[in-house]
This record gives sequence, C-alpha cells and structure tokens, in this order.
Amino acid sequence: MINKKIKLFNFLSNNKGFAALFVAILVLVILLFLLTTLITLAQREYQIAKKGLDSTQAYYASEAGVEDALLRIIKPQMSYPSSYSFPVGEGAAEVSIGGVSTSLTVESIGDRSSARRSIETNIIVSASDVSFHYGVQVGAGGLTMSGNSQILGNVYSNGPVSASSNAKLYGDVYSAGAAGAISGLRVYKSEAGSEDGNAHAHSVSNSNIQNGVYYQNISGTTAGSYYPGSPDPEIKNLPISENEIVKWKDDAAAGGTISGYYLGSNDVASLGPIKVNGDFEINNNAQLTVNGTIWVTGKITLASNALLQLNSSYGTNSGVILSDGKISSSGNVVICGSEGFNVAKRKCNPGIGSFLMFLSTNNSLNPSSPAIQASSNSKAAIFYAGNGVISITSNAELKEVTGYALYLSSNAEITYETGLADAIFTSGPGGSWQVSSWKEVE
Repeated sequence: MINKKIKLFNFLSNNKGFAALFVAILVLVILLFLLTTLITLAQREYQIAKKGLDSTQAYYASEAGVEDALLRIIKPQMSYPSSYSFPVGEGAAEVSIGGVSTSLTVESIGDRSSARRSIETNIIVSASDVSFHYGVQVGAGGLTMSGNSQILGNVYSNGPVSASSNAKLYGDVYSAGAAGAISGLRVYKSEAGSEDGNAHAHSVSNSNIQNGVYYQNISGTTAGSYYPGSPDPEIKNLPISENEIVKWKDDAAAGGTISGYYLGSNDVASLGPIKVNGDFEINNNAQLTVNGTIWVTGKITLASNALLQLNSSYGTNSGVILSDGKISSSGNVVICGSEGFNVAKRKCNPGIGSFLMFLSTNNSLNPSSPAIQASSNSKAAIFYAGNGVISITSNAELKEVTGYALYLSSNAEITYETGLADAIFTSGPGGSWQVSSWKEVE
C-alpha cells in the first residue's frame, strides 16, 4: 500500500506540466462556454430590443399616417384618396379612409422591418341638434301679419300676435304671458288632423278660431269651443343659444379667413367653411354651393335670381350662414338644402330634410331696417334673428322663421316641415371634425 502511494506521488511529480495544461484547457473550455452563452444571450436581447424598437417605430409610423389623413380631411383645400402609402423615416404607413362625408374611419398600418402596428380612428363632423317645434317662434317683439299672409304650422310668441285683412294660420297659436294677446286672426285646423286650430292667450279679440279658444279675456271672437279662465301660456326661450352661435363661428373660422366675398352675375362657385371679414354679396343669377359653415362679419346681400344650395355631401343634415350684420334677400332668390336645384323648373328638388339657415346676430328693432329682410325665397330656407326684427315681404315662401319680432307682409307664406323638430346642423363636409374614437387594432 505504501508503494502504491509512492508511485502516484512520483507520477504527479513527474507530470506537473501535463496537469497544468489539462487544468488550463478545462478552464478555457468553461470560459468559452460562458462566453458563447453570454454572446447568445446578448444577441437574443439585441433581437428583442430591435423588435421592440421596430414595433415602436411601426406604431409611431401608424400614428403619423393617421395624423396625415386627419390633416387631409380637415383642410378643405386638400384632397384625400381612399388609400395611400405615407413614408415615415425608415418605415411607412398604409392608410385607408372610408365611410360617409360626415363620419369617416381612418385605418393606418405602420410597418418597420416587418414589424406592424395598426391604429383605427373614427371621426365625425361636429353637429348640433336644434329643434324648431313651430313654423314661427318670436320673442317679446311679437308677430304682425298683413293681408292674405299665412302660416302653415304652429306659432309661439312671447309677445302679441296681430293680424289683418284675411291673414290665416293653420295650426295652433300661442301668445305667452299675462300681456299675451291675439287679435284679428283666422285660425284653422291643419290638413294633418283635427286636434289643432286652437288659440291660447290672456286676451283674444276680433278673431275667428275654428277649434278651441283658451283665454282670460275675450271680445268679438267666434270659436268652435270656449275655455275661459285658462292659464296663460308660459314664456319660452328661442331655440338657439349664444354658445351654439359661437361654436358655429369657430367652425367657420377653422376653414380660414378672407376679406369680403363677391360672386358676380352668372358666376358659379363653392365656398366654406370660411370666415368673411367684411360684406358678402351674391349677384344676379349667380350660383353658390355651400361646402361648410360661413360666418360674415358684415352684411349679406342676395340679389335677384341668385341660387344658394348645400353641398350634396350634407345628406339629411342642414347648414348655416351667419352674419353679424343685416341680411337682405331680393326677389326670386332660391335657397336649397342638399337635395339640389332643378334648373329647368328653377326650384329645389324634392326635399330630404336638409335646410340652409340664414342667421343674423344684428339687433335692429326697426321694421323699416330689419335684421333680416326677405322676399321670394325657396322652401328650404330658415331665417333666424334672435335679437332683431325679421321682415318677410310679399310672395316669400319659407320653411321656418324665428326672431325677436316678425312682420309678414301681404301674401307672405311660411310652411313648416315636421323634420325641423329634430334638425341636425353640421359644419359640412369641410367643417369641424371631432375624433370619436382612437384605438390600436393590431
């Protein structure tokens, strides 16, 4: 046993170099293994980091594609295809746009070194739901109807209602408050049914009411039935708020600003959304297509035989032209909604519930120089002057009129359309867009 230990000691002593080499090789192998492992791990981390970076860049490319599409849509002077490629750095975005004119979906797929991220955005045109429940609604200035004028629709007035010489109303009429008064008016049932044809006021005089009369005081009046001691109708606010008017002005200004606007005789053009600093004039036989809300800081003048119509892209929505000054519309002016214009018959095509409203913020209370003066006009027009007087002259035909006070001259006619009870006013296809949703889908 002792001899075996001596032999092993002698062997190790004689082979020290070999043992050292063996240990060195073993250590080297271990180091190489560790190095290879570290390199593999580093490469894997690099690939993960690169894929993460590519994915992030693909996402930002997708966002850039959406923002480019929104810019093209919002700016009325720019056009946009239904699909296109948008380069972003070393990547790109494939953009597609679909939907209708007032509600669009934008999908943008960003691509960077085969990493793909997709964003879908829905946008809608800014819209306002304005309800006109009456053919005529007026403030404390009241309603004056001259000979042979007529209103086909209900009337609500915070002031007196005064009529003369066979002036007629088909529907219900209200004159609100303790000072409410109706005089000289013929009130008939409408063709729609037999429930209307009523008059409501504190005092009713010298009138002919086909159905019921609701009153505190009465004189010289015949009616189908009488309801003495009825409560006075309540005072009602006009349907459009100042905040809504400010919003429409902002929508118009978002489309840019020009100094004055003049469309010459027989000229054809389109306009909007836009703010017009100065006056706005459409001359004889000129034709203007309204693409978005128009805000005029000066006066609006519509000359004889002028034609204004909403862009067909409005669909069943309605549009607005606002003025801080007075609005004057001459004879035979035709105002259409989005349904378009029949040139041969020189009138609007059959209506689809789209209307063009002229709104004045002017506060003139002088009937000889009113906020809005209108002659013969189409059946798709609405006039609104919440702070001033509106004067409608002979043979004018309108869909709805709202103002602080209203004067109807001989043979003027207002024909209310039921769709106005829930009319939607938008800024138009080139108007104010709002993002309704923004989400990643891939």
